[in-house]
Parts: sequence; structure tokens; C-alpha cells
Amino acid sequence: MTDSSEIKAEAAETMAKKDDEVAAGSEARIGRLRFRKKEMPGGLWLKCENCGATIYRKEVEEKAHTCPSCGFHFTMPGRNRVQHTLDSGTWEELFSELSAMDRLEFVDSGPYGEKLDRTVARTGQNEALIAGRGEILGRKVVLAVMDFKFLGGSMGEVVGEKIALACDVARKENRPLVMFTASGGARMHEGMLSLMQMAKTCSALSRLQEDGGFSICVLTHPTTGGVTASFAMVCDLTVAEPGALIGFAGPRVIASTIKQELPAGFQRAEFLLEKGQLDLLADRHEMRDRLANLIDFGTHAWQEPLGHTRVALPGAEAEADAEAEAEDVPDAETAD
Repeated sequence: MTDSSEIKAEAAETMAKKDDEVAAGSEARIGRLRFRKKEMPGGLWLKCENCGATIYRKEVEEKAHTCPSCGFHFTMPGRNRVQHTLDSGTWEELFSELSAMDRLEFVDSGPYGEKLDRTVARTGQNEALIAGRGEILGRKVVLAVMDFKFLGGSMGEVVGEKIALACDVARKENRPLVMFTASGGARMHEGMLSLMQMAKTCSALSRLQEDGGFSICVLTHPTTGGVTASFAMVCDLTVAEPGALIGFAGPRVIASTIKQELPAGFQRAEFLLEKGQLDLLADRHEMRDRLANLIDFGTHAWQEPLGHTRVALPGAEAEADAEAEAEDVPDAETAD
């Protein structure tokens, strides 16, 4: 008869072997997973905020940062926006040397100055706005583009200064000013100095308009806070991309303030167009053509930019013929 102690020893040995096999198998699986993770670069896929589809990031970038399934317009990086808007080889950046200062020595999760240094190193640019000269289908313009990836496109001293300088260049060189906004509003790290930029930018645009200049602002997703409440809404024409979130305060703040239920989508571009706050919605794929047409209308260029035939207003030819006949009739004093 087998001793019970021998049976227990054999059972313990068998269990130990199984544990070793399981551990070896787990280590092998973990090793394979680690190897796969190293082989697979991160950020290849993203999820559409509108339709929920999982899409290949490269395909989104090839389609000008729009969803191939539903056409949703993702926030577009500033440099990509410049490249997508202007004619190739016409871009000349201005004021790129301007950089923000930590005048208030602001500290939240860390010093503002250190946060600026990290953001500059990560993005490769000194501020949240890119400005310069260029051409849109042959039309010479001054272009200013906000970049949301730089501290949420927030407006501080330098952003306000760049917009004012861009207005001055457009005024002196008689070029239309085209701006693209994508911002969370005024930059809290600069306190009252950032809020002062609201008046500064509006004043610069007012001078441009008084001197006969022409300006267009394109509101993209998202445009909120002090940017919406200042220069973004005081240009000659206000355009927006479809689905863009546009507003000043957030919906919860508004609802708690006015004690009323808010309409669905009341801060989206389509709702604002319906209520008359916007002049036009333009899809990103047709933005260049739309801007060229608007520039021609605003500057009275009438260059037939897109192969369309300009239609004369009713009675215009008859009026022109009447004026020509009047010029041919000799003056009474001359006839005598």
C-alpha cells in the first residue's frame, strides 16, 4: 500500500511543474505582446468625434483632416492649414521671432515660463498664431492662423500683437486679411494682459476697415472665449467650417445663468448661420475657392476666378448703352 506522504509529494511535484509551465507560457505571451507593441507605432488610429468610426490617421490627414466616413472636420494644425490654404511657394512668414514672456510669474501646475519652453520645443513655433504673406489662387493676402496645439490656441500678448501687426501689413500693402481661428479663448496665465488683447485686436481691425481694407475670419473647431468675443466676430465677413463649436461661455455656464434649457446644437456653426451670426459655411475641401470668390467681391476685383461667367444685373446693359449715347450727344454750348 502506497504511503500517503509519497502521494502528497508526487501531487505537489506535479502542481509545481504545472505552475512552471503556466509561468513560462505567460512570460512567452508577455514577450510576444511586448514585441508586437514595439513593432506597432502608436497613434495610427483615431476615433471620429461625430460618427464614432475608427479611422486610419494617415487617411484623415490625406483628406485635409476630415473624416472619410462622415466628413467631420477635425482640428487642423496651423502649419497644415497654411499649406492647405495658400498657393504652393507663396508663403512668407512674418513676426516669427516674437515670443511670450512670463510677466506675472504665473504658477498653476508649474511655472508658466517652463510650460512655454516645453510647448515651444514640442511644436517648433514660438506662439499660438502664425502670420505672413501669401496667395490664394493668385490673390495676394495677409494670412493669420491660430494653432490649437499651442496651449489650446489661447490668446496672449503675442497673439494679440501679431494680429495687430498683420492688420497693419494688410492696410499698408492694400492686401485682404484672412484669419483662421481655433482657440479656447484668452490665456489665463497672462491675466488681465491677455484680456487687453480683445480691445487691441478689434481696434487694429477697425483701422483696417476705416482705410478701406477688407478682412475675412474663418471660424474653425473650436472657437470660444475671448477670441469669439473680439476679433473673430468683427471682420467684414464671418465664415465657418461645418460642425465647428463656436461660443463664448460653455453650455453649462449659460444654462445655469439664464435658468433655461438650451436648444440642441446651439453653439454649432449650422445653428449660428441659421440665426444670422455667420455669413457662410464652407467645407474645408472648397475653402480656397470660396475665399478667392469672397476676396474678389470684397475688393471689387471681378476677375472671374473659377471659370464662371459673371452675370450682369438686370438693366445694366441698357443703362450702359444710355450712358454711351449721352456721351455721344454734343453739349448745347458746344453745338452753338
